[in-house]
Amino acid sequence: MDADPYLRKLHFRAHHRGTREADAMVGGFFDRYHKQWNEADFAWFERLLEEQDVDIMAWAMQTAAPDPNFAGPMMDLLQRLDFISLPEGLNTADK
Repeated sequence: MDADPYLRKLHFRAHHRGTREADAMVGGFFDRYHKQWNEADFAWFERLLEEQDVDIMAWAMQTAAPDPNFAGPMMDLLQRLDFISLPEGLNTADK
């Protein structure tokens, strides 16, 4: 874990959303990409953390259009969903 208190705070908030699905999505996004973010990207992510999980998940899965305030390269990264790893036994594609 990073020693920077700011990063620890964001990590905690990203991984403690309220549901396992949101934890995996938002936390996984943070874990995968935060090391390459600049100040504006961190500000975007902090604003995203204030949104409702259902909205974030719908935007990421592209079942709802994202709020225009979140459109752009960071939303494009979130929509890739290449950062989510499912716990063993939850991959229904194997069944």
